[in-house]
Amino acid sequence: MPMLLYGRRYDTAEPVVLETANGRISQTRQVSVAQQDLDRWPWIGPAMLDVQVNGYGGQEFSAQTLTVEEVQRIANAFAEFGVTRLCPTVTTQTSAVLTHALRTVAAACEASPALAARLPGIHLEGPFLTPQDGARGAHPLRCIRPPDWDTFQRFQEAAGGRIRILTLSPEYDGSAEFVRRVADTGVIVSIGHTSATPEQIRAAVDAGARMSTHLGNGSHPMLHRLRNYLWEQMAEDRLMAGIIVDGHHLPPAVVKCLVRAKTPERCILVSDISGQAGQPPGRYTSDFCDVEILPDGKLVIAGQREFLAGAALPTNVCVANVMEFAGVDLATAMRMVAHNPAGLLELEPGGLEPGDPADLVQFDLARSTGKLSFDVRATVFEGTLIYGELWAP
Repeated sequence: MPMLLYGRRYDTAEPVVLETANGRISQTRQVSVAQQDLDRWPWIGPAMLDVQVNGYGGQEFSAQTLTVEEVQRIANAFAEFGVTRLCPTVTTQTSAVLTHALRTVAAACEASPALAARLPGIHLEGPFLTPQDGARGAHPLRCIRPPDWDTFQRFQEAAGGRIRILTLSPEYDGSAEFVRRVADTGVIVSIGHTSATPEQIRAAVDAGARMSTHLGNGSHPMLHRLRNYLWEQMAEDRLMAGIIVDGHHLPPAVVKCLVRAKTPERCILVSDISGQAGQPPGRYTSDFCDVEILPDGKLVIAGQREFLAGAALPTNVCVANVMEFAGVDLATAMRMVAHNPAGLLELEPGGLEPGDPADLVQFDLARSTGKLSFDVRATVFEGTLIYGELWAP
């Protein structure tokens, strides 16, 4: 059914009305609005694609308790944040848990073509990561293992071929050949949670690695000031960089440096949101340890306030923060969360021109107590309203 969407363009700020038909933009018209009325118009732009979502509302994807219904619920929940597509991220666990999680996500997609369109691939983060403390993050040491082709093939079979991103550490013997074999299947190899040398990073990229997972996080607290895996990945133009800009994982100055070094064209905003997110502030028990959500949205290991236990703030928060921290404009920030991840996965992003997918978010940018916020009014996927109410003048 045709739909009309009003808003200020995210890229030019011009007021427009978009008409949709058959899941795409059929017409774009600029409209005349008095200046005194323009401020109350919301913005409109492409909906977001988050390639690193670990769960939500008390449910991790990487859990024996995951069900088809929970996969659907998590996907639906993210529409509230302007996210229409996401990669369920299955993190290091026992082979039995990983296999169950991968099969469950695959089953959910097979049961619902509409859901499958919103889950363009699984992100398998682990278990081929570093065993070293700090860089390993919250991934359980007992489940860490070197890269193994047969093991990966079993995981891909359980996923029904839906693994699109594999995060690994290229520090092990034979890593480059493993990267090459995985990349040759079309899976995006991403470097993360690593203790690799600069030479091992370069070898992995030469073999086909294309991305850095949450660059700057999952790192050792102390590194050599010159020879380290962060500089090597920042300097490598063949690597896209996932960046968590929730205000807790990276200081503003680090975000600014990463965006300037990689350039916005090579940056992808990710939430890396935990399964504990979406719950009120308080203490919770997880498979890894007791955690606490603080009033400001910071997710920490319970009993202290510094050591993070994951992310608890959604993708739209990252958009507002990167504008503030890195000094980029709205159009640039939206490309980092829509066009860049879509390009990585070889998908069409939403757009505002005739023929573009009607995959859109209508939102307000507001400033309260000095902080910029990105407040979603409505989210549209394939020309269908999936969250909120559309604003009209």
